[in-house]
Amino acid sequence: MVDSIELDPKIWPDTADRNSRGEITIGGLSVTSLVEEYGSPLFIFDEAHIRERARQYLSAYNTADVPTDIYYAGKAFLSTTVAKWLVEEGLRIDVCTGGELEVALRAGVKPESILFHGNNKSVPELEKAVEVGVGRIVVDSLVEISRLSQIAAVKGVTQQVLVRVTLGVEAHTHEAISTAHEDQKFGLSIASGAALDAIELVLSQPSLSLLGLHSHIGSQIFDASGFEIAAHRIVELADTVRKKFDFTVTELNVGGGMGIAYIPEDDPIQVGHMAKAIHEIISTECARVHFPLPKLAVEPGRAIVGGAAITVYEIGTVKPVLVTDELVRHYISVDGGMSDNIRTALYDAQYTVALASRQTAALAVTSRVVGKHCESGDIVVRDTLLPADLAPGDLLAVAGTGAYCRPMSSNYNFLPRPAVVSVKDGKSQVLLRRETMDDLLALDPGIK
Repeated sequence: MVDSIELDPKIWPDTADRNSRGEITIGGLSVTSLVEEYGSPLFIFDEAHIRERARQYLSAYNTADVPTDIYYAGKAFLSTTVAKWLVEEGLRIDVCTGGELEVALRAGVKPESILFHGNNKSVPELEKAVEVGVGRIVVDSLVEISRLSQIAAVKGVTQQVLVRVTLGVEAHTHEAISTAHEDQKFGLSIASGAALDAIELVLSQPSLSLLGLHSHIGSQIFDASGFEIAAHRIVELADTVRKKFDFTVTELNVGGGMGIAYIPEDDPIQVGHMAKAIHEIISTECARVHFPLPKLAVEPGRAIVGGAAITVYEIGTVKPVLVTDELVRHYISVDGGMSDNIRTALYDAQYTVALASRQTAALAVTSRVVGKHCESGDIVVRDTLLPADLAPGDLLAVAGTGAYCRPMSSNYNFLPRPAVVSVKDGKSQVLLRRETMDDLLALDPGIK
């Protein structure tokens, strides 16, 4: 991860470039000018990148033989403007809380094109979803099935549902984002019989209509191998349901989880290749048991927005630290940190970082980009090479921060959350404004 004038196109946003002064530009605007206007730290999204990824997914997955709904996983990053962009491009929206549902609704997303996830949806959340006409609710427990059935009956509607099942498949990813093995909170196990019990319960409820099955094997997945076992088991379950209950599910949702490149060593599969592989796997498994090919659904989140954004920080201090007799590590402290990007601390995530505000011929030195919080684990980029002449006031850009950074942010140490802006064709707009100290203190009734 050597700092370079070159920006690796598989890591940086589509329109990322450098101008004659060495400043990184996105959408035709320099990060320096954007920080001058909106402050630092700053999330900068490339609108063209997001729209292009949405179009790629629609083109790759929708074929005459295998029609597929594309649900954008809003948990990756959600604002009303981004939701509008994705709906304009033909995507649907996947939400997992009442708050995310409210954002989608206020963006004008049609309720019937919304899918509602969650392992512990509250009664008010389910009531809202049924009331507005959410298209699909993914049920995650027997308790939820009974709860939802009663709510739908009271409201006099028939609610369409998918049953989320756990397949016993472990994706090759971090334990915290691997979601299909047995020992975790999501879904109903096929192996234990819980999935069949849930399906039987749904089928017995007049106010519920079973559309199909849902599975998700994890996140930051680089190949289709995990889907082979997953498809085998979910199609086997669908066939069992057909034989046991004389009912044929018409939809299989295989979740999301497709990865992006954060560092040069990352080599994610192209969306077209992944789509072709998943289609072939599902088709083969259905043919094996003579099961009618169902409609498919996928839920990309990170793959749409992850690479579309960078975070720009201003350097506050540079501290050379003698680690061994042969190693000096430069600690580069910036004006954000774990409050705007918890992923390094939480998942040992790796990122690519570059000097963003100027060019330099200085030698690259061993560096660590750290935040300003009162935690030794407050690290943004753990191990990297950066120019030896970095100084206070310089700007650093961290690539690949479009997914799960701003949504997982906090106000630790009473630090207001950064602004989020988007750029396109030399123009910028605010997606989420910067928080102020008044925003934070407004929650404290003891403040005079």
